Amino acid sequence: MAETATDPLLEKVYFDDCPGCKVDRWKEKSTSMPVKQFLYVWLVTLAGALPISSLFPFVYFMVRDLNIAKSEEDIGFYAGYIGSSFMFGRTLTSFLWGVIADKYGRKPVIFFGIGSVIILNTLLGLSVNFWTAIAARFLLGSLNGLLGPIKAYSLEISPPQYQATALSLIITSWGMGLIIGPAVGGYLAQPADKFPHLFPKESIFGRFPYFLPCLCISLFAVGVFILCFSLPETLHTHKAMKEYKPYDSLAASENGSASNVKKVHVEGKNHSSDKNLFNNWPLMSSIIVYCVFSFHDMAYTETFSLWAESDKKYGGLGFSSNDVGEVLAVSGFSLLVVQTFLYPSIVKCLGPVVSSRMAGVMAILLLSMYPIFAKLFGIALLVVVNLASLLKNVLSMIAITGMTILQNNAVEQHRRGAANGISLTLMSLFKTVAPAAGGTVFSWAQRRQSASFLPGDQLVFFFLNLVELLGVLLTFRPFLDPSN
Repeated sequence: MAETATDPLLEKVYFDDCPGCKVDRWKEKSTSMPVKQFLYVWLVTLAGALPISSLFPFVYFMVRDLNIAKSEEDIGFYAGYIGSSFMFGRTLTSFLWGVIADKYGRKPVIFFGIGSVIILNTLLGLSVNFWTAIAARFLLGSLNGLLGPIKAYSLEISPPQYQATALSLIITSWGMGLIIGPAVGGYLAQPADKFPHLFPKESIFGRFPYFLPCLCISLFAVGVFILCFSLPETLHTHKAMKEYKPYDSLAASENGSASNVKKVHVEGKNHSSDKNLFNNWPLMSSIIVYCVFSFHDMAYTETFSLWAESDKKYGGLGFSSNDVGEVLAVSGFSLLVVQTFLYPSIVKCLGPVVSSRMAGVMAILLLSMYPIFAKLFGIALLVVVNLASLLKNVLSMIAITGMTILQNNAVEQHRRGAANGISLTLMSLFKTVAPAAGGTVFSWAQRRQSASFLPGDQLVFFFLNLVELLGVLLTFRPFLDPSN
């Protein structure tokens, strides 16, 4: 007689000594959102993202103080290399961290990544020359392999009905880290000049004017490091994982033992586990589009701060690091609201591909208006720049989140670490080039204020729009294949 789905031999199997099975057993019984676990994952992601762009508001002044640039127009060129060093380091090791997470577990990678933030971000604030800053950023990028494994972890810790929310929280937290980080850097850099009654010139914060924002981020990472001990491991460690390669979970017999199991009922999508990830075109196409949007986002982050802080005579806004920090803080709060309350409805209505495509088109239209902002002054300038920055960052996160959803839907559970490692490696390569490219284009634009075609900073935003247009075009078939 054929066995049916109600046969005891096809009931779900759990292994008592497997951490992944323990999590799956809990998910099967849970009907509520895992708020505590989501909060911890959100904080871990935030701690990993904060140091990435926290230096952008003060890198202009840091390069100037390190006396590496021969002229004011060269500052953007050297600032681009400091920004690129982090992503270059991450490019070299991201896939390795994904493989380690798949083999040894998510928690060891999370602990190591947070530990690298604590140590190396602190050392960045104590840099005394250009090459020390480059080395600190490079090592921080090499040793912080959080993003890929934490995406996989967020899905594995979440019941199926909350997986979209889990992934959205990861992208939101990461995006907020890329915005709150610069806000912290902008407000707390050069404290001896801004708050002389609290930080005397002869204090360590006077001698190292960029140490305070780095120290604050490192202290936050210490708190998150302690919280990580409460995170459960989600990786399956039993041998049946290799034999059956389940998508979401293995099943357990009534006595909880696998010794008498003849068949295992596996739930989930029917993927080919032996398929080379690089031959998985739904995965690779979404990764490539993701990389193009990420390149644009990083280049924008680099050039926005340089443009906002450059002098009005060069077409900039003449902002201080405080002003830039304020703009980015407003954007960060808005990003949290949109991603938490509006994005799930947007992607449900439009789907991840169409929402990403529309966000890219709107970003192009918005950036085309940026050069006009330099003609404004006072309150009008602050209001317009805040609104534009808010909308630009929201559009970037919508585009990037859509591609991230496609990536994680294109592979089975036990390969998500490696898949996200590939994604992070390629994305980091693109983001390695982005700050250097953005800084170089910015420096070039500073020297061509009187050009007849795309004078001054018009060249910068034309360059950014070309990259975004490429990303939009790649969201169409036959290039992007969203099938699962």
